[in-house]
Parts: sequence; C-alpha cells; structure tokens
Amino acid sequence: MTSIELYRPAATVEDFFALLKPRVMSLVIFTGLAGLIVAPGPVQFMTAFCAILCIAMGAGASGALNMAYEGDLDRLMTRTANRPVPQGRIARGDALAYGWGLSVASVSLMLLFVNTLAAALLAFTIFFYVVVYTLGLKRRTPQNIVIGGLSGAMPPAIGWAAVTGSLALEPLLLVAIIFFWTPPHFWSLALFRSDDYARAHVPMLPVVAGKHTTRWHILIYALALVPLGLLPSALGMAGPLYLLAAGGIGALLLWRARAVVTERDAATEPAARKMFAVTIVYLFALFAALIAEHLTGLEKLHAWL
Repeated sequence: MTSIELYRPAATVEDFFALLKPRVMSLVIFTGLAGLIVAPGPVQFMTAFCAILCIAMGAGASGALNMAYEGDLDRLMTRTANRPVPQGRIARGDALAYGWGLSVASVSLMLLFVNTLAAALLAFTIFFYVVVYTLGLKRRTPQNIVIGGLSGAMPPAIGWAAVTGSLALEPLLLVAIIFFWTPPHFWSLALFRSDDYARAHVPMLPVVAGKHTTRWHILIYALALVPLGLLPSALGMAGPLYLLAAGGIGALLLWRARAVVTERDAATEPAARKMFAVTIVYLFALFAALIAEHLTGLEKLHAWL
C-alpha cells in the first residue's frame, strides 16, 4: 500500500473542476460555438444553449477520463504531476465514474433536446478521444497526436449538426483546419517538454524520431495548414475580416515554423515555445473572425473579394 493510499487528502470542488481540463474545454466550446453560429437557418436559444452545454460536458468528460487512465503517466511528468489523480486527491475510480457519468449525461441530453446526429457525433468524439487516442494510440505510436487530433477537431461539426441536423462541406472544412492545426501545436509543446515524455515513455515524435525530424514535420504541417485556413473565404463562408485574420496570422505562423526548423538552442527551445503560443493565437483568431462576421453579417461581403 502506497503512502497516497494510506492518506488521501480530501478532494475539493477545484479538483473536480481541474479534471475537466477547463482550458481545453474552453477551446472546444469556442470552436463548437463557431460551427453553431455559421450554420444556415434559425436556431432557438434553448437548442443552442443545450448544444453548447452538452459539448462542454462531453469535453470535460473526455478530460476526466483521460486523467483517470493516464494517472501513471501524469505522475512522471513535471507538467502534469500536480493533477488531482497523480497527487491522490481524487481516486482513479472516482475520476472514472465522474467521467463516464458526464459522458452518458452529455450524449443523452444532446439526443433528447437537440437531435440524433449531434448526439451521435458527440458520442463518437468522446469515444475517439478516450478509447482510440488515450487507450489505443497515446502509448503506442508517435502518430498519436495526428490520428487522435480528430476528436478535438469535431466540435464545429457538432455545432453545425445541432442547428441543421445534417453535415456539409463547410463544417468539415472547419474540422480539417483544426485537424491540421493539432500536430504543429502539440509537437511544438513536445519539443520543449521532450524530457517529460521520455521519462514517461510516451512515444511523442521528438522522443522517437528526434527533434530535427519533428521540426520539419511542424513546418510541413504549417505549410498545409495556412492555405487550408484561407479556404473558407474562397468558398464564400467567410468575408474580408476572416481573410485578413487568416492571412496575417497565417504568415506569422509560417515565420515561426521556419524559426523552429532553424533553431540552434535545443536545450530551452525558445522558437518552439513561441510557435506553441502562436498556434493558440492562430486558431483563436480564425474562429473569432468567423464568429464576428456571421454575427454582424460581414461574411456576405465575400462577393466583393
């Protein structure tokens, strides 16, 4: 019996909130809201509220289950060692019950108050993140982030489906943008946290293939991502504000990706740290511009482009 098992400090509300990965949840809510807002047709307030609530619950459930199943890994990594499960403030079984309970509740509410397709997509997203990524890919392949990124990319499609009850090219394009954004975002983190991943025996790309290969992979994905990020304007689903945001922040993203490739300070990885920050700004800028345009009607000006 370990010392943690002999004495487990009482869990607080903050601990259970931390299990939900609130920073990740906020991004999921934001991109899901974008899908809901850009979808054609009217949407009732309660439908929109229930859809966003269920997306948030589903994201939190996924985070809690991820922490429950990866408690042994989190304990070995500096970045995650203070999480509630590895610290013993919440038992693994309690985290599992919390996560699976939220999962069932989120999908059930989506099915009852929104529609079947939105519920099915939410269920798929939770399943993919927990079973395919966390249990299947994370410990086995350096492509864990690439394949597993599909789960984090799905919220715009769920938001769209909540309004229309169907899917179309537009939400799938938003899914593709997030999907191609995920690898350079997480590989940048992995570059300056590679010691953590090596200590936990997680086969992230810098650990398995080396930092040089990872740097080039970041640049390649950035080169694919930036043109993809411009497509909403080309297809008429976004207007001048979006085009300005996507072009400007896209150029900065490519500049930072090039700096990662030419990095010489492999100890502290300053270029990778800056790239990580820019990827966050990039995704926020694109979806914020998209939301702003559709709320103000500016997307209708795409014909002038």
